[in-house]
Amino acid sequence: MKIAIPRERRAGENRVAASPETVKKLKALSLEVVVETGAGLGSNLPDRVYQDAGAEIAPDAASALADADIVLKVQRPLLAGEGDLDELALIKRGALLFAILNPYNSRDHVAAYAAAGVNAFAME
Repeated sequence: MKIAIPRERRAGENRVAASPETVKKLKALSLEVVVETGAGLGSNLPDRVYQDAGAEIAPDAASALADADIVLKVQRPLLAGEGDLDELALIKRGALLFAILNPYNSRDHVAAYAAAGVNAFAME
């Protein structure tokens, strides 16, 4: 099972969805963990610490999210037109998404997750 941790792209968000310690715990469960390069920089966690914890470092969001069964994010993924990348389009149908989704104020996003076949879990 592959878990992806992409870089946060929403303005002002410096957190990352998993720490190196979390990666170690996931790896101990025999899970594949892929972290997009630069995902931890806003939290002063360079790629090297994720690599040392056992994660694979992907060069971009598309590589990190390719075939991921579980996606961990802090903020909800960007949709087309919200930024330079449509993150939701990169998440495979049937994947689980865990993030702060703000579903009551982002109903268009909730509809987009359903249309994309992504199983979204709001972490509020």
